[in-house]
Formats: sequence, structure tokens, C-alpha cells
Amino acid sequence: MKFGKHMSRIGKQPLLIPAGVEVKIEGNLVKVKGPKGELSKNLFSEINVEIKDNQILFTPKKIDDLKSKALWGLSRTLVSNMVDGVTKGFEKRLEINGVGFKAGVEGKKLVLNVGLSHTVDILAPENIEFKVEKNVIIVTGIDKELVGQISATIRKVRPPEPYKGKGIKYSDEIIKRKLGKKAAAGA
Repeated sequence: MKFGKHMSRIGKQPLLIPAGVEVKIEGNLVKVKGPKGELSKNLFSEINVEIKDNQILFTPKKIDDLKSKALWGLSRTLVSNMVDGVTKGFEKRLEINGVGFKAGVEGKKLVLNVGLSHTVDILAPENIEFKVEKNVIIVTGIDKELVGQISATIRKVRPPEPYKGKGIKYSDEIIKRKLGKKAAAGA
């Protein structure tokens, strides 16, 4: 199988199916079932997906088509994330900084009290769980895209500000601090 000089390094790698994971392919629909749950995704029509010897193989239908090459690696990564999700799951951590700022969980709802005139309730979609430990909100789930999306929604309620660092930020996010008026005037 010769693809020429431009081929996807990620796409050509076969994806090993771990023990306890079941993968079904029906046309463009890929279903992955594992110990943590079940996910399904419609993949692109430009990519062939097949299972051989406990591995998932991805090949573009047209070798010389730029769109096919672009979607080749993406398809493999999407299925890889599905397999990781049903085996290990995904998690994002957000920190709340500010006097009197707090979060709590009520059933499937995350309740944020972050200095606004009202509390903000965020309902957890299916397969997403919220946990709060001190000033850290933990979002967990099997769908990587959904975990990221919900985390971004939570952060958007009160993004961190650059002067005192108050707000909601990702735990690995670094906020560039600015000097206030007093420090600037004294310079």
C-alpha cells in the first residue's frame, strides 16, 4: 500500500482494541462499548474504517484528496478518544478564586455562587458528573468533547480577571497578572 509523501502519521497507525471494549462499525457509524459506558459517533464518509485482528484500521477512500487526508488522522483520534472514554474516562478541573465564591452540587446540578446578584445553575448532561472539593470543581465523563464543552461553559460564568485573579479558571491555566493603578502611578 503506497500513499506517497503526504500521508497522515496518526491516521495510518492501527488502533488496538483493549480487553473489555466492544467496537461495532455500521457504515460510517462507530459504536464503542466499555466498562464505563457506551459512545457512538458518525464518522466522515471519506474514510474507511474496518476491524482486523483486534485492531481498528483507518484508510482514506481517495488517496490524492486533501479533505480525505485531513479527516484521516482526525477520524482515528476521535475513535481513540471514544475508546479511552469508555475505559478510563476524562476529567477537567476548574478552580474558583475570590472572597465568598463557592460552588456546590445539588443532585445533577452544579450551583455557582461567584459574586453575581444570583446563583448560576448548570445542569449536568447525560454521562457527565460534577464534584466539588474545597475551591475545585471536577467535571468527569466518558465523552472528551462534552467534558471540555461543559468546563468551558462553567469558566464562562466568571472568567478570571487579570488584577486580583478572581473568577473561575482551569487548574493548569496561568493568568497573566497586571499591575493596578497604584503600582503604575508609583513607577
